[in-house]
Amino acid sequence: MTQAMPRKNSEPRKNQFAVTLGRWAFVIPVLTINMIVVIIPSVIGLGIAFTDWTGYNVPNFIGLDNFQRLFQDEIFFKALRNNLIWTLIFLTAPIAVGLLGAYILSTIKRGQMIFRVSYFIPYVIASVVNVQLWRQLLHPRVGIGAWLAERGINFLDFPVFGTRESALYGVAFVDAWHFWGFLVVIYLAAMSAVDKELYEVARLDGATPLQQFRHVTLPSIRPTLVFTILMIIIWSSTTFDYVYMLTSGGPANASELMSTYLYDNAFSRFDAGYAATIGIMMSLWVGLAVAGFVYLRRRGWEI
Repeated sequence: MTQAMPRKNSEPRKNQFAVTLGRWAFVIPVLTINMIVVIIPSVIGLGIAFTDWTGYNVPNFIGLDNFQRLFQDEIFFKALRNNLIWTLIFLTAPIAVGLLGAYILSTIKRGQMIFRVSYFIPYVIASVVNVQLWRQLLHPRVGIGAWLAERGINFLDFPVFGTRESALYGVAFVDAWHFWGFLVVIYLAAMSAVDKELYEVARLDGATPLQQFRHVTLPSIRPTLVFTILMIIIWSSTTFDYVYMLTSGGPANASELMSTYLYDNAFSRFDAGYAATIGIMMSLWVGLAVAGFVYLRRRGWEI
């Protein structure tokens, strides 16, 4: 008699197929939304960059003319320089204040939640409200500067948002004022996870609080710090709301950023093709930053 061959059990394969199908059932809706709102518009925008299009007429293919125009555009390079300045400002002052505030809060045992909420409130307030608040506070006639000038202190007695030398830094101050509380909460959460025994050992070795912060706290929260640096670089390249509402890029393009210049070309001058070209340069800017951090991460820099 011939012995019957054992049949392969197909149940594990069916179960694996069901699990895979279930996973894709959750992923496909997200991928579809991402395709509709991100990938497809990005591809369309890339194509528009090679056309002379007002947003209403039929696109006229002009090749690389928009890119040639971009590299000869003084206003664009001024906006690019302002973006660099803006990024440097947010990589220094808000991070330094956020680290200091988080470190001070980490030493408070009672009422810490009250301080957390107080620091975080400006971040959750709508940007329109923050803008109106600081527009009145820094008003050249009824603001803090005029009030101090009446008492002999004249260092703020000028239109902060209306002077070429101060407009960009004034807007950056307002934006940083609402942003640094967010960093405090992020850094405080990271500091709370640091092993307390490390501080005990440092104190036994005679380390001062500053030395503990430098040699224990900062190395321990480095992944969080690196992440916030990357996000600040990305957010700084797309900053729009505070600049647009306070100065609209003025006066005389003194506070112009790439995002506001893109908006001006697309919706004020109806030059959608050139605006798409500026958008591509902004994407390249962010892509270079992300690529640099990916490279550093693979080298183990943030670990």
